Amino acid sequence: MTKKLALVTGGTTGIGASICIALKDAGYDVVANFVTDQDQANAFAKEAGVCVYQWDASDFSACDAGVKQVCADFKRDIDVLVNNAGITRDKMMHKMTQADWSSVISIDLGACFNMSRAVVGAMRDNEFGRIISISSINAQLGQIGQTNYSAAKAGVIGFTKSLARESASKNITVNAVAPGYTDTSMVQTMPDDVLKAMIAQVPMGRLAQPEEIARVVVFLAAEESGFITGQTLSINGGHYM
Repeated sequence: MTKKLALVTGGTTGIGASICIALKDAGYDVVANFVTDQDQANAFAKEAGVCVYQWDASDFSACDAGVKQVCADFKRDIDVLVNNAGITRDKMMHKMTQADWSSVISIDLGACFNMSRAVVGAMRDNEFGRIISISSINAQLGQIGQTNYSAAKAGVIGFTKSLARESASKNITVNAVAPGYTDTSMVQTMPDDVLKAMIAQVPMGRLAQPEEIARVVVFLAAEESGFITGQTLSINGGHYM
């Protein structure tokens, strides 16, 4: 039986890397998309045993061409798409530039459209697909200095609900995952006092591990999860307003 093919954007570092490893361990053929660091991506590919492809997920044409190349190389369509690529450009609103706003919206939200548009036609033809997008706790709660990021990640949730309705009759599920504060390199660079204040807000008293986010993605990708669609699963240690 041919393995299902999964593609993870922003898949060579952080949560994306953990998702790639978890999907591979679950029996998928896995492709990790990346945009900048070729050496790091090559090292990850060798370590994790996944294929890496370089393109900018915020570029519509590049996504279309990248997906076509992956499908040609693997001689089959993509079964599972994980929209994980994202950036932050944190600033208070009165200091935020138009570039700070636009870059976050185009990558954190726009890439979900670009990639989903590139794969959903074939998923409809095949009457099977899984689209899973990474949102954030800050889409649900808001965060100081993150009007751009919170807006983009909230948009991911609306995008997910609408595409799920469009796709349900074709056996395609579309869901989002909203991680809380997670132990990634980005978080580890925060000042100790800021990090302690973040953890103090979490009832479980710790950060999420990337592998905990990845396990939920694997669950949503499974054929057995075919009646779950249009949902946002929060993984945040009980962190609510």
